[in-house]
Amino acid sequence: MASNAAVPFWRSAGMTYITYSNLCANLVRQCLKEPYKTEALSREKVHFSLSKFVDGNPQKPVIRSDSPTE
Repeated sequence: MASNAAVPFWRSAGMTYITYSNLCANLVRQCLKEPYKTEALSREKVHFSLSKFVDGNPQKPVIRSDSPTE
């Protein structure tokens, strides 16, 4: 029983730490008042580019913009 007490609750719930921290961060962002809420939600978006390689040469990159809320 003593060894189970040392297990973090997010691990015992079957979550990874990243999942737990993303859940907590989302809850904090939703609790903010305007204009801070809008500003924090805009920073939540992720922008990245993808480049496919054909015969060892990169093709034109594709810019993606994904958000966990979409």
